[in-house]
Amino acid sequence: MSNSADSPQAGSSPAGGPRFRPVRVLTVAVFALAGLIFFTSFNTAKGTNIRTDTSLLKLSDLIQERSRKNKELDASNAALRGDVESLAEQDDGSSAAQGRKLTGLEQDAGTRPLKGTAITVTLNDAPPNATAKLPGYPEPQPDYLVIHQQDLQAVVNALWQGGAKGIKVMDQRLISTSAVRCVGNTLILQGRVYSPPYKITAVGDPDKLNQAMSASKAIQNYMVYVNVYGLGWKVTQDGTVTLPGYSGTVDLHYAQPVK
Repeated sequence: MSNSADSPQAGSSPAGGPRFRPVRVLTVAVFALAGLIFFTSFNTAKGTNIRTDTSLLKLSDLIQERSRKNKELDASNAALRGDVESLAEQDDGSSAAQGRKLTGLEQDAGTRPLKGTAITVTLNDAPPNATAKLPGYPEPQPDYLVIHQQDLQAVVNALWQGGAKGIKVMDQRLISTSAVRCVGNTLILQGRVYSPPYKITAVGDPDKLNQAMSASKAIQNYMVYVNVYGLGWKVTQDGTVTLPGYSGTVDLHYAQPVK
């Protein structure tokens, strides 16, 4: 009887040559594939930890920094505009009637401060652990618990419908070209970024403003989420307040065809 080293089970072929071992080939292939994966991961990460949110945090920091810079530029622009208006009022060659007309146009455009009786509407996200408060409603999805762009737009539109003479969202005055836009759960307004709670202040007849909001179908739908899931809704009577004049740029930016 031959020994185990000479038997086919031990690795020799019946003809006496070395036997083909598929296990060895498979092991080599696995290591080669692992090496390719490691190289691809390294090339993608470029030496950084791809399991962290560092890149997202950097983007968030950049957005916040740009928002802060825009706020500073707005303040600087407002100061310069005030200086220009002061110099123009000294002797601009216009008549009193023309001056009154210009003042009226600036008031309508929202570039001058506006004083009057006002109300403030505050919208806020629901608690993250909110559950359905009323029977017959499903448990909330994440989208049910945050303020959306259409919610802010619904309030602004209703206040204009109710005869608002001027509206301020957060600390900025709205004008005809203002766009209330949300990205995720943050508000982007005229180059600045805001997080909830969102405050909307309108100068006008408080009774008419409240009636217009009550009649709004979009706000009625929002109130369902307030009552069921706890979205924030608060209306306060502010008495007499002064809204700031819009101090940003009025230049329009629009798409142009490729030549």
